[in-house]
Amino acid sequence: MSERKADKQEPAPWQVPVAMEDVAEAGPHFDLVADDDTRAAVARVVGLRDLPRLEANFDVTRHGADGLHVSGRMSATVGQNCVVTLEPLTNEVEEDIDLLFAPPPPSVERKAGDDEAAEDGSERPQRSWNGPEPLIGGGVDLGALATEFLILGLDPYPRKPGAVFELPQDVKPDPGPFAALAGLKDKHGR
Repeated sequence: MSERKADKQEPAPWQVPVAMEDVAEAGPHFDLVADDDTRAAVARVVGLRDLPRLEANFDVTRHGADGLHVSGRMSATVGQNCVVTLEPLTNEVEEDIDLLFAPPPPSVERKAGDDEAAEDGSERPQRSWNGPEPLIGGGVDLGALATEFLILGLDPYPRKPGAVFELPQDVKPDPGPFAALAGLKDKHGR
């Protein structure tokens, strides 16, 4: 990624970094509650009308010598608009989280933010979907993780109960792209 693109990237709206060296074997428990400014920033990034509540509970433990295990739950109250009536509605989002994090293999490590192919023209290696998530900077960001799971848990087409889309009654059927040609055919009798 060019420096220009990297400069335009905004930091994550909710940041709660946890460094690997700060996690004991038993691991700490985190009860996170986003404040008003953070919720407003997350709502803006996610595209919500509002975000009255955003909370997450995490247990972070060691996984092997150089990995972390993060488990917990994200819950939020989100303000969206009904896709049928466009009226405001409120939904609850609850997502369980259970992830392993490990340092990327040496062949996958690259400079932070380098999303383009290497300068020698080789493709960057792809991460396996079945493997652990990569530890970025030697830790995990619990705020960013909660935000990601909020996005995953959102209903992309929120609908008020009982809202049904109905076509307007005065709409005439579309005659199609060849209607003018059909009119010419009838006019010339062919």
